[in-house]
Amino acid sequence: MSVPLPRSILPRSILFVCAMNAVRSPMAELLARQVLPATTFVASAGVRGGERDPFVDAVLAEDGLSLGDRHPRTLDDLEDDYFDLIITLSPEAHHTALELTRSLAVDVEYWPMPDPTGVGGTREQIMAAYREVRERLKARIGRRFSGAGSRETGLI
Repeated sequence: MSVPLPRSILPRSILFVCAMNAVRSPMAELLARQVLPATTFVASAGVRGGERDPFVDAVLAEDGLSLGDRHPRTLDDLEDDYFDLIITLSPEAHHTALELTRSLAVDVEYWPMPDPTGVGGTREQIMAAYREVRERLKARIGRRFSGAGSRETGLI
């Protein structure tokens, strides 16, 4: 069993995982890159394949951010499969990460985030659900990595 890193020590590599790498984990990857030093490798992946979500692009654009030409990828698509810290954002991702890391010295943290893709209603109601996830991720990333060599931005 691995000994967890003290929260004040910044991991060298972080992987965010959700179900399809279309909403929560790519958002978390991009937001984390805004606050972590460039020396920290940050990636994201999904348990299953997914499609790019235009609402993610819209809520990130509100903060002046963009995923560029990045498309969802699965855990199998990753070139490197060793990370110091894996942060899971959905129950399916958490169970998968725990299974994959049973014999590895890696910390796994579960940050349950709502899935905004199931929200219906007007465009504004849907956007509000995506904004809520974005803001929750910002807050959680800020709390987790503040004081650990993070960049000074408005996310902390």
